[in-house]
Amino acid sequence: MYSPTTRVLTVLELLQSHGRMSGAELARRLEVDGRTLRRYIAKLEDLGIPVVAERGRYGCYSLMAGFKLPPMMFTDDEALALSIGLVAARGLGLAEAAPAVQSAQAKLERVMPRNLQQRSRALAETVRLDLAQSVAPGDNTALLALSMAAHGWQRVHLAYRSGDGETTERDLDPYGLAHRGGRWYVVGMCHLRQGLRSFRLDRVLQVRALNVVFTPPVDFNAVHYLARGMATLPRAFSIQVLLHAPLESAQVELFDGVGVFQPCDGGVLLHAQADDLHWFARQLARLSFDFEIREPPALRAALRDCLERLRPLSADPA
Repeated sequence: MYSPTTRVLTVLELLQSHGRMSGAELARRLEVDGRTLRRYIAKLEDLGIPVVAERGRYGCYSLMAGFKLPPMMFTDDEALALSIGLVAARGLGLAEAAPAVQSAQAKLERVMPRNLQQRSRALAETVRLDLAQSVAPGDNTALLALSMAAHGWQRVHLAYRSGDGETTERDLDPYGLAHRGGRWYVVGMCHLRQGLRSFRLDRVLQVRALNVVFTPPVDFNAVHYLARGMATLPRAFSIQVLLHAPLESAQVELFDGVGVFQPCDGGVLLHAQADDLHWFARQLARLSFDFEIREPPALRAALRDCLERLRPLSADPA
């Protein structure tokens, strides 16, 4: 459903693109009655847009001759940022992203100088970002409602369906939203479980704002919380590895979701969980610095298996 503000702007765009339009045609395009259309016209006039109304049976609306909105001006860097942002939107699991991106791109190109139009179009048609395949919610309602609540520090009532199909309801203080692993999440204080929790947006059934304001933690980072939470989910094996490297190097060579990095004497202690020790051994084998496996002993055996498999591949041919 379009908001009144969106409809007012649509009236302006229709008048700019068509020149003259009858009230009946404008009302039909907007799917409103004549009285509502007149309110939108009055709103444009309040904003200083000179709309000319021709009365009579064949009357119509138009903008005052010579009137044009001042063009939006972008620097090369601003145009680059906008174009890359639109390309990224296609891969972030936003409902109806493709038509929205195409429409936004067309609108931007109409107000750009020709050289920026060509650069923007080139980026849109040739750049592809390596984003995980996203799972889109049914629509953007939950994303918009929860982002507004998080921005305004407003508690919400959430109806949520778990992975096994169980539906629960709870009050939530949304601290922030994040896109990770191809899915959108909201992270916040769950008053049903009395703790910090994350919820997938594609499983949110309903969001209702409450008249309660909360105070979020200072500098809370939803992405970091999700990375830590996924890395510490209980799995078949608990792992501890001492990495003989500075924290910065460890984080560069091992992705953040592999575990929790704890600086200590001699380097960084990595705490992790894994179901497949051979997979984890391969992650260790590619490191450029030394390390010491503390637990489990079976990880040492998995690392030896990895080295034995590689040994024939590194031998000189006979």
